Amino acid sequence: MSASAALETPAVLPNGDVLYEVVNGQVRELPPMGAFENSLSNYLNAILDTFAHGHQLGRAYVEMLFLLDAAANLQRRPDVAFVAYKRWPKGKRVPKTAAWHIVPDLAAEVISPSNTWNEIVEKIADYFRTGVQLVWVVSPATEQVYVYTAPNANRILNRSDTLDGGDVLPGFMLPLAQLFGDDAE
Repeated sequence: MSASAALETPAVLPNGDVLYEVVNGQVRELPPMGAFENSLSNYLNAILDTFAHGHQLGRAYVEMLFLLDAAANLQRRPDVAFVAYKRWPKGKRVPKTAAWHIVPDLAAEVISPSNTWNEIVEKIADYFRTGVQLVWVVSPATEQVYVYTAPNANRILNRSDTLDGGDVLPGFMLPLAQLFGDDAE
């Protein structure tokens, strides 16, 4: 087994279908998302993937484990992620590994009751440190989306606003009333 393959697989993995991340070589089990939060992440993924694939920009993924930094053994699992074809060519198969060794262009986190703000801030910092260009933090409780273009640069969108893809997903527009509305089930 190569050194990079060893980094991709922690020595002790959670049992069963438990989702996890690896931070500083330590496995962290992820608590399950609430049903509403899960429906939001799936809806966001469906809208993103349909747009991105339809416009030949890339693909979106739900809860994909990414090996963001092999040297630090940092593996993160955003609730939704977008990978541009510029980073991973169209038609190239995703590798058959526990974690995909690529940094997504966009990472989205949907805040669940089990999340802490410290966890979210740590993830935002990790994403930008490793090359993610855009981070969306979706707050179902307040019906807001925090749009980060850097760890210390964000804007807050409310239900009446429209989320856009910026330079990462040019032309992407999603009215937040649609995301948080009844039709997002």
